This record gives sequence, structure tokens and C-alpha cells, in this order.
Amino acid sequence: MQNYSLVFTLVFAATLVVGLLVRFYLASRQIRHVAKNRNVVPAAFAATISLASHQKAADYTITKARFGLLEMAFGALLLLGWTLLGGIDALNQAINQAGLASYGSLVPQLALIAAFAIISGVLDLPFTLYSIFKIEERFGFNKMTFKLWLADMVKGLAVGAVIGLPIIALILWLMASSGSLWWLWAWIAWMGFNLLILVLYPTVIAPLFNKFKPLDDETLKARVTALMQRCGFAAKGLFVMDGSKRSAHANAYFTGFGAAKRVVFYDTLLKQLSPAEVDAVLAHELGHFKHKHIIKRIVGMFAMSLVGFALLGWLSSQVWFYTGLGVRPNLNGGNDALALLLFMLVVPLFSFFISPIFAQFSRKHEFEADAYAAAQTDGKDLATALLKLYKDNASTLTPDPVFVKFYYSHPPASERLSRMTSMRVATEGASA
Repeated sequence: MQNYSLVFTLVFAATLVVGLLVRFYLASRQIRHVAKNRNVVPAAFAATISLASHQKAADYTITKARFGLLEMAFGALLLLGWTLLGGIDALNQAINQAGLASYGSLVPQLALIAAFAIISGVLDLPFTLYSIFKIEERFGFNKMTFKLWLADMVKGLAVGAVIGLPIIALILWLMASSGSLWWLWAWIAWMGFNLLILVLYPTVIAPLFNKFKPLDDETLKARVTALMQRCGFAAKGLFVMDGSKRSAHANAYFTGFGAAKRVVFYDTLLKQLSPAEVDAVLAHELGHFKHKHIIKRIVGMFAMSLVGFALLGWLSSQVWFYTGLGVRPNLNGGNDALALLLFMLVVPLFSFFISPIFAQFSRKHEFEADAYAAAQTDGKDLATALLKLYKDNASTLTPDPVFVKFYYSHPPASERLSRMTSMRVATEGASA
């Protein structure tokens, strides 16, 4: 058993080091590639993107990437501290010595998870604050005051406690009382919880953080309604969100599930785009529904989480899983919370290496949604809308190709616009 523990320790350490080196390599490629192309606007964008806008996007990308290097290094050290250097083990021993066992086996385990979440959140605070109030502020994107940020954090903690603690308590109870197939029941509970959140988020959770008002531009409302009817899509309502209260970034999205679906436009988006361009952006989102991308992603999440719970079910009964990560299992108490924490820490480390596969599927879906939007609206409007969004969000036009394949969930602007141009030429050729 001790040999298994040592092997797992070595595998974990090697994966941590290799993963960190790969991340640093990719980030360094991105920084060099963007910096190299900073002073020349790509020919395809020369007529629409100024050099100043191109350089701002480059500087924003490089700044975030360099800051990301620091975050990655800190994250790796923190992971090492929680595991092999004894952080979780020390926290677990402290919880055990606090006398909470008299309240039942569930209370100390919930306390362990809550303490871990609070400590992790506090350690991440400097990075969050610097990102918002230094980087985003420097490039003119942050509109959030410290008071608003603090209010959001308090509300987020409250929502997390009200929603998160009960589902964690349920999973811990299932782990302790449902026999060897607890992971199957826990997976069912977890999936039910996620579906419930999809229904509750638009009407209960989101309004706690933002104001949503019905779209009152009658001309735009008529255009959007006609587009949705043409596409066979029904929504609960059309809403405008006060995104400008926090950020200058623009977006539009669908939220909810089933009959609770609603269309949400950031107020920043409506200020930046023409009605025809808003139509095109919405058509792109409708394309995701038409191609059943949302359903496919939900099904994929179900399948992956089932595999994850099954793996956790096996690992939680292996002593080497705990000792290999620097944790002494409880001899007289439950180890379910320990297993959950260690699993949540370890899985991202290993899943990082297959993330390019999911990124590739996501980019494919974006191309399909673009094609649908170009068929339902004027493809030129979608192209100009994307250019405005890339410009206003300071998205670089010259990302590193390898970095793109590994990380990008959306294709770069050059690839999207090139594909749209090809589709438009093919359509015009066919009609001629």
C-alpha cells in the first residue's frame, strides 16, 4: 500500500510540474506572438481597426497573460501547500480537535469544506482585486466601485452558503449512507441540482446582482421578435441588463431552461451595435439552440460528471489516494469531505491535458452558429458586429495559433471573418 502511495505522489508531482511548464510555455508563446505583431494591423482589418485600437488590444492581452503567469505560479504553490505540504491535513486535524464531532459526523465535514473555501477565497482576493481595480481599470473596462464589489462578494457568499451547503450536505450524507453505489445517487442529486439552478438563475439569482428591465426599444423589439419567430424560438421575455455598472465589456446571452428561457442584452451591447447588428448577434445565439449545442453540452456535462463521481467512488475507498496527497485519513470519523476536497483539487490538474479537445468542439460550434446567423440575417452585419465587439472588448487580432488550439473556446476574429467571407462568396455565386 505504501508503494501505491509513493507512486501516486510521484505521478501527482510530475503532473503538477509538467502542467505548469506547459502553461508557462503556452502563455509565453502568446505574449511573444502578440508583442511581435503589435505595431501592424493585420491586412484584413486595416480598413476597420485603427492602429491605436490594435495596440490597446495587444497591450491588454499581454498584461493579462503576464499576470496569468503569476497566478499560475501561485496556484501551483497553493496546490502543493494544500496537499503534499500538509495544508488540508492540518486543517482537518484542527477541525477534528474543535469538538464538532458531538454535533454528528456531518457537521465537522461541512466545517472542513467551508473552512477550505473561505481560506482559498481569502488567498485569491489579492489577485481578484488587482485584476479588477488595476488591469481592468487601466484599460478602461472596470466600472465597479469597491463598495459594489464588496456588496457582490457578500451576496455571493450568502448565495453560495444557501445553495451550496445543502447540496454538499446531501452528497456527504449519500456518501455515508447509500452503500457502494453512493456515487450514482450523488450524481443523480448533483444533476438535479444543476437543472434546478438553470431554472432558478434567471429569476431568482441573477436579479440579486444586476437589474433587468424589459427591452423598451419598440423598433428593436419588433426586429428581435420577428427573428425569433422566423427561427422558431420562443422566450419568456427580452431584457436589458445593467452590465455597464460593472464593466465596459459587451455581451448578449440566453439564460434559463425550458419555459424559463429569456434573452438578455447588456446595455453596453445595445449602445455599441446597430439594430441590424444586434439581430445578427442574436441569430448567432439562436444558432446554438438550432444546432442543439446547449443540449449537447448539458449531456456532455452529465456524462463527464457521471465518470467523475464513479472515479471518486473508487478513489474515496483507497488509502493511498489520501496518503499519496499528504493527508492522513480519519480513523474514527468520516473521510468523505477529505475525498471531495482532494478530488476537486486533483481533477483539474489531470483534465488540463485534454482541455484542447473540448476547446476544439466549442470552436466548431461557434462556426456552426456563425453560419446559421449568416443564413438568417445579413452576414455583413454579423461581421461588422464581431469587429466592433473585438475592438470594444480589446480582443487581440493576432493570437498565437498554438495558444488558440489549446485554450480558445471561440475562433479568432481572422478565422471567423474569413469563414464568413467564404460563405458569402459561395452564396452569391450560387444565386448568380
